[in-house]
Amino acid sequence: MKLNPLKVNIEGKRIVLVDDSIVRGTTMKRLIELLRKNGAKEVHVRIASPIVKYPCYFGIDTPRRSQLIGSNLSEEEIGRELGADSIGFLSMDGLLDALEAKSFCLGCFNGIYPVSAPFEADKFMFERKE
Repeated sequence: MKLNPLKVNIEGKRIVLVDDSIVRGTTMKRLIELLRKNGAKEVHVRIASPIVKYPCYFGIDTPRRSQLIGSNLSEEEIGRELGADSIGFLSMDGLLDALEAKSFCLGCFNGIYPVSAPFEADKFMFERKE
């Protein structure tokens, strides 16, 4: 209910949606459907990160690759799955250039974690039990 499109602002327009990332794809798919229902002529998606392909064990609750829209789909396939007219993701080089550093965990993008990580587990396994 946090998104209430105004048809008068959408109908017949070409829309560009910008988001920081797509993890499962459920929110973006719903947004695109909502825009189309309200008369958007085209919906293009631009994402300010690379494709999330691997689980994050250090904060984001994505324990299984099967939950990630980008784990087995190409960029083009993700766009089709979401119902977008086009989709674009920031490249890994683009992300690193923007961050001006090379010491960030990129495990969810490239599967290379800074510490040994389990194949699949939930995020609570790394939290202290009191």
